Amino acid sequence: KKSEASGVMPKADIKPKSMHCAKKWSGEVENLYRFQQAGYRDEAEYKQVKQVDTVECWPETGFVKKLQRRDNTFYYYDKERECQDQDVHKVKIYVY
Repeated sequence: KKSEASGVMPKADIKPKSMHCAKKWSGEVENLYRFQQAGYRDEAEYKQVKQVDTVECWPETGFVKKLQRRDNTFYYYDKERECQDQDVHKVKIYVY
């Protein structure tokens, strides 16, 4: 399942039009949580900064598997959910 932000991206700096916080957990919220832990808004910003076309995901769940932070260290994630209920409201969902 691809996120809506992963269409064809111009290399120009794209800015979100608006932002809201997640209310309940979903697969999309889980992946946003992982991108935001690594220091990015979302998949679109990650691809733009790191100049990559794809993000490594777990085939079973579709969750992000590995992300490279801006300081070039890596974050590795489990197949299972990592965003706990008490953290869901901290996840920002950006609208472009």
